[in-house]
Parts: sequence; C-alpha cells; structure tokens
Amino acid sequence: MAVKLANYSSCREIVDSVDSEISRTKSMLGEYLRRLDEIRSLAERSKKIRDVVSKLAGKKAQQQNLGEIAIGNLNVVLDANPFQELTALEEAVRSQQEQLLTLQKAHEACMQWVDQIEDAEGLKYLVLEADGVPKKILLKIV
Repeated sequence: MAVKLANYSSCREIVDSVDSEISRTKSMLGEYLRRLDEIRSLAERSKKIRDVVSKLAGKKAQQQNLGEIAIGNLNVVLDANPFQELTALEEAVRSQQEQLLTLQKAHEACMQWVDQIEDAEGLKYLVLEADGVPKKILLKIV
C-alpha cells in the first residue's frame, strides 16, 4: 500500500481527485473483467481437453505447480497455463472491486461535508492518502 501526502486548495479538488481515481479504477476493472471472460473460456476448454486426454490415457488429471519458483516474496511461473492466469486475474479483479468500493465510500464521506466547508476561506488541505484513497484530511488555516 502506497501512502502519500497531497496538498489541495479546496474540498472540491479532493472530491475531483477521488472521482478521477474512481474513473481510473472502473476502467481498469472493466479491462480485467473482459480479459477474465476470455481466459475463463480458454481455461474451461483446456480443462475439457486435459480431462479427455487423461481419460483416454487411463490416468487422473493432475494439478501440478511445476515451473513455479519462489524468489523471496515473489512467485515466478514459467510457461503459465490458463488456470494460473485465471487465478491471477481473479485476484486482480477482487482487488479492484475492493478499491472501487473504498473509493466510493470516501467520495460519499467527502461529499457530506464539502458543501458546508467549501466557502471557508483561508484553508489549505493536507490529505494523507493510501492508494489514492483519502484516509485523513488535515485542515490548515493560512
């Protein structure tokens, strides 16, 4: 999780930033979902072929993690199959969905007070953000 401090000159800028992050997340989620459908179809066809060949050979289909190497905290998959790609995409989709929900909640929270404080002059806003989501807003009188 990336945490940063961002300066804003108005509440509206904070809301616009969250809206921009929501749009970016929705776009990325849409792309992941499109790819997920493609890979899911490929994985299902691959499973059917694997099952048929295994049945003809008289053997049970085996799920193996051959070609997966751990390097520190990083797993590297050599010659990834559709199932491994499907699993990675499903994880990315879940993460984007969670991010979108978090951003939408942050947007709602900001909108609740933006109209009331928007007219206050002489304020600067220092926002602690985690992955683009406001976590703490420090109002500074200037």
